[in-house]
Amino acid sequence: MPAAEIDVDVALTRALLAEQHPDLADRPLEIVAHGWDNVMVRLGDDLAVRLPRRALAAPLVEHEQQALPALAARLRAAVPDVVVPVPVRLGRPSAALGYPWSWHVVPWAGGVSAEATDVAARVAWAPTLGRLLAAVHSPAPDDAPSNPVRGVPLGERAEARDPSVLDERLAAAPAATRAAARRLWDRALDAAAFDGPPVWLHGDPHPANLVVAPGEDGRPDRLSAVVDWGDVTSGDPASDLGSLWLCFDDAGRAACRAEIQARANAGRGWDEATWARAAGWSLLFATNMLAHPQLHPRMVPIGRHALAALLDGAA
Repeated sequence: MPAAEIDVDVALTRALLAEQHPDLADRPLEIVAHGWDNVMVRLGDDLAVRLPRRALAAPLVEHEQQALPALAARLRAAVPDVVVPVPVRLGRPSAALGYPWSWHVVPWAGGVSAEATDVAARVAWAPTLGRLLAAVHSPAPDDAPSNPVRGVPLGERAEARDPSVLDERLAAAPAATRAAARRLWDRALDAAAFDGPPVWLHGDPHPANLVVAPGEDGRPDRLSAVVDWGDVTSGDPASDLGSLWLCFDDAGRAACRAEIQARANAGRGWDEATWARAAGWSLLFATNMLAHPQLHPRMVPIGRHALAALLDGAA
């Protein structure tokens, strides 16, 4: 994980609140996550503060502030019980406190990260994620946040321009695995390009960005939140759909896909070319997760699961 450029702690968070939202400044504060880009600080029982810890993340917080209010009504209608962290208070840079970036306060969602749950059990909330993704994937405005590595044509990715990138990531895999991955990747590149209007994308809906909560039986079988919208952008929905292999087994993937097909693209669903591209995106995500175990150790099991699921399907 890169070093923080600013040490975001409870004292700084409280000072920013006191300066800009004094009615919240006396609430209990607890740091609950030091992420790659941001720090999450729980604020009382029902709110959290999201603050960038390095300059590269600052525009992503601003993208969330731009996009999430535009998506809020549609998502509330589709999945009313799932928390989407639409900012409820905006924070601005503070010269007095030496904090140079925008930040915000969002609703708190209790639960556990989906990555920590049994893959087979995720089928319980797979349809809910399908409804959310179908709702997200609506036509986006021309000024939607840009993102050069999400939603773009697969042919623009480095892995397409330089085949050795994918080969290097799979160098330690058995020859049969490398061959199956190459066939899947070639099918994705050969699939027809997305030719519809660019749609909104979450950008990174992998299991570590999904929060699940206990249902009536006490097991974590209810999707309670979809978080970390910093990669929000517009483009080809296949970029987001690649998450189905990251999240689910065969049964969960089928349940999620069925809900998407019933609701997305004005109820027409996405064509087979889109799903072929989605498998290609998933391969990119999975191999990248496996290629950097020191940087992203929590991503390794997700990548390992997705690669196995993709290549079982390829076979």
